[in-house]
Order: sequence, then structure tokens, then C-alpha cells
Amino acid sequence: MKNTIIICFLAAFFSINSKAQNTSIHQFKVTDLSGNVFDFASLKGKKVMVVNTASKCGLTSQYKDLETLYKTYKDKGFVIVGFPANNFASQEPGTNEEIAQFCQLNYGVTFPMMAKVSVKGNDMCEVYQFLTQQSKNGLQDSQVEWNFQKYLLNEKGELVKVISPRTLPTDAEIVNWIKG
Repeated sequence: MKNTIIICFLAAFFSINSKAQNTSIHQFKVTDLSGNVFDFASLKGKKVMVVNTASKCGLTSQYKDLETLYKTYKDKGFVIVGFPANNFASQEPGTNEEIAQFCQLNYGVTFPMMAKVSVKGNDMCEVYQFLTQQSKNGLQDSQVEWNFQKYLLNEKGELVKVISPRTLPTDAEIVNWIKG
């Protein structure tokens, strides 16, 4: 009887701990535009916005607002992580090097930008599988609707909100969340 109770306790403990770990973006390592490893665990304790980007989209001007938001709040525990993707109307056809040049030259982007990935379909990257599947993120299922969809994650790396691509990064809903 005693052994059964101990085994049940241990099973419950490890189940809870593995669920908590698996519902955090901190489990992922990806490659940035320069080919370096970017470890999401380095963002523990920070609020994070993950956004899929594109250089030839009607929403591309959001890079300006993203950079403004990042510069305003980066020293207050907030970071933006951009993921270029070519999933919508081939609006991000460039190489990682071309994307990096575009972002710097046109918008002075200083927030972390990852290597180009797929954010939907059979070749969806692991980070976006996590962001879009409730079984992995613990919050909700979603689909990436278009370029510049925003995913907000709390200091523990847990998904807390999905924001429409058309909602500007400087929208009060986002700013209030960062400040809150």
C-alpha cells in the first residue's frame, strides 16, 4: 500500500512537471538570421512577443512599430522575436542574409530575428507547432492567418494571447499587457 501511494505521488509529480515544461516556449532552440543558436530559455523572466514577418507585405510597415515597441520596453523585461516566413503569397522570398539587410536598412530592426521558417502546413517549424496547438501550448488552438500575427507569452514562457495580424504592435491591448 505504501509503495502504491509513493508510485502514484511520483507519477503525478512528474506528470505535472513535464506538462509545465512542455507548455513553455523556453524548451526551444532555433537559429537566428546570422546562423547562431538562439535559446528561448535565455528569455525566462521576460514577456515575449513572437511574430511572423514578411518583407513584401502590405503589413510590412509594422516593422517600424515593432522596433519602436522593442526599444521602449526592452529594458523593462520585454522582447520581440521575429520569424520571417514565406507562407502567404510568397511575400518573403529572400534569403536569411537578404532579410537581415532589408530589416536593418529599411527599419533599423534590433530585436532578435530568426532564420526563415514555415508557420503553417506540413513543414511548420516546431515553435509554431507549439504556438498553434493547444495540446502543446496549454491555452488554445490557432492558425496563423497572415504575416505579422502576434503571439504573447508571459515570463514563464506560457502562451497567453494570440493577436490578429492587422492589430498594430503599438495597440493599447498589447502595450497594456506589456506594462501589466
